[in-house]
Amino acid sequence: MKPTLALQIPLLLLLLVLPGQPQLVKIVPGSVDEDGLCHCVVHLPNNLIPLNQLEQLQSITQELMDKYDKELSRVSEYSHTIEGQDNQVLEMNHALKPVNPIEAPTYSLLRLELEGARELVTQLMAKDGGNEAEDLLSQLQSQVANASLTLKLLADSDQRSLRAYRQELDILEGRLSDCEREKCQEASDPPVPPGSCAHAGLQKVSRPLVVQVNWRGFSHKAGVWGRDAAPNLDSSLYWVAPLGSEDRYFDYYRLYKSYDDLVLMKDFVERKMGYGDGSGNTVYENFMYFNYYGTRDIAKVNLSSNTLVLQRTLPSATYNNRFSYAGVPWKDIDFAGDEKGLWVLYATEESKGNLVVSRLNTSTLEVEKTWRTSQYKPAMSGAFMACGVLYALRPLSTRQEEIFYAFDTTTGRERHLSIVLDKMLETLHGINYSPLDHKLYVYNDGYLINYDLSFLTLKHKTTS
Repeated sequence: MKPTLALQIPLLLLLLVLPGQPQLVKIVPGSVDEDGLCHCVVHLPNNLIPLNQLEQLQSITQELMDKYDKELSRVSEYSHTIEGQDNQVLEMNHALKPVNPIEAPTYSLLRLELEGARELVTQLMAKDGGNEAEDLLSQLQSQVANASLTLKLLADSDQRSLRAYRQELDILEGRLSDCEREKCQEASDPPVPPGSCAHAGLQKVSRPLVVQVNWRGFSHKAGVWGRDAAPNLDSSLYWVAPLGSEDRYFDYYRLYKSYDDLVLMKDFVERKMGYGDGSGNTVYENFMYFNYYGTRDIAKVNLSSNTLVLQRTLPSATYNNRFSYAGVPWKDIDFAGDEKGLWVLYATEESKGNLVVSRLNTSTLEVEKTWRTSQYKPAMSGAFMACGVLYALRPLSTRQEEIFYAFDTTTGRERHLSIVLDKMLETLHGINYSPLDHKLYVYNDGYLINYDLSFLTLKHKTTS
């Protein structure tokens, strides 16, 4: 049966029973035969359905059929589109399976969207009505739009991931090459023995190793720590001195017999000092050296008895934050120990704030010899001594420092260099060098960190 005729028949019958229609059917009483069957007679007039109503009915029927054909054509187009997108998804899944066998959530979502769209198409093909078909098509459009958006996001994500993987691979390859060069260098250059200066100066600094937060807590951002700087192989003493109020007052310190004890915070001796100024302390031959509070005096304490054994004025030295380091207040007088002895770093009015280096007599604290540098002390962030050579630092950023200047007290010559030093936090408060393990012990905004130093062999010595 043709679709037009199939729709016309029920519509014609509706006209016969709709309320308000004229009574076109005449009913005559019937009879029952011997078999119990009912017989009746219905007289239909010749003009049962007026011609104008029939024409109107045909017009409505044709209009509905046109809409039906149009919607059916759109469904066919959507079906082809979905099939194409489904094939793309299958190809992408196949291509990505070797990379990641675990199905990503994006693929699951996309598959559900496409399955929902196919179900809507199936339902639409089984319907005969117009309004319901339009509702289903509207839902179908939303589903297809969602699927298309998901595909686009997936493609963009894959491209970004691929670029990120390539960049990471390039970085790893570069690091591998650096490590290979370093290993070759280390194989050809034997390590410098403890306490030895048989090298040609500083070559590089390792990445920082975070040991722990200082024992007084993170709020004590200023302080200093280290190892006994005397080149004594029998000494394994470690010490930590967080500063008190205003990041200035040196009042307490702890001693540890070994590095393991420090890390585990056990078997320590805690002492109260009460008259130190700033974070320029160092320990040399079991004595702690520091700037006496509010003066230009230098002092030393016997760590075995925690007694002040000597206090002496440092001639011409400025104090009370006159020429401290950049970003590190109250460090006008800075002590340092190395293979050559005990040193003090400071500035004077006569030097116009430039850094002055003096070697001290450890017994009397008298100045044995003084050298004047060309570097303005407040422009530095810190300094240390190694084998009689001063190394000065300056900040590059909140995460990097640069060892930019060296002054050799043996030759009196200075030179500029660039050795980058990474840091965990912004400010390096206390810096101490140990000749025994060639490490820098740094107090970094409350954290205890250290660095391994590497030195040039004599055959690689450079001229300034």
